[in-house]
Amino acid sequence: MKLIFATNNRHKAEELRSITGDQFAILTLEEAGIDFEIPEPYNTLEENATNKSKTIFEMTGINCFSEDTGLEVAALDGEPGVKSARYAGDDHSFEKNIDKLLTNLAGKTDSHARFRAVISLIIDGRETLFEGVCEGQITDKRRGESGFGYDPVFIPDGSNKTFAEMSMREKTQYSHRARATEKLVAFLTNLKTKH
Repeated sequence: MKLIFATNNRHKAEELRSITGDQFAILTLEEAGIDFEIPEPYNTLEENATNKSKTIFEMTGINCFSEDTGLEVAALDGEPGVKSARYAGDDHSFEKNIDKLLTNLAGKTDSHARFRAVISLIIDGRETLFEGVCEGQITDKRRGESGFGYDPVFIPDGSNKTFAEMSMREKTQYSHRARATEKLVAFLTNLKTKH
């Protein structure tokens, strides 16, 4: 089964392929020859994910899925949330985003946070949503070189390492994206066996 993953984020695509293996042919937008960024104007992860997958399905007619992720920090009333990628401005600089996050958390005692990923899958024009959540804590400084985004300041519950200190395999044990993707894979596998 061929699926377009409505993203140009190489890290997300790598992470996803490491989970799905070779069960499905997953193409990024660039690999599918689609050369534009789909806006994320909505106030929820679900609406942004739906908008991305619907846009690509309408353009190509090819089964596709998209994903939107937010970091929700308890002491900041759920910020940065849906604005995670643009928290410190529209240039998508995660260095600046992390700086802003740590500044806003300075002096606060509650460091609880969670990553939430929502995947919107469109098969033959019908949409199904999958959610994955990873609870954890925000550190007071960056640790680790791997991963991307907020990975250097997020420690998932059950570990003492940040995502950026983990190998891809370790991260997959905890990751919100992995949890949503596992639901996606189970759904697609079930679909394949029916056909």
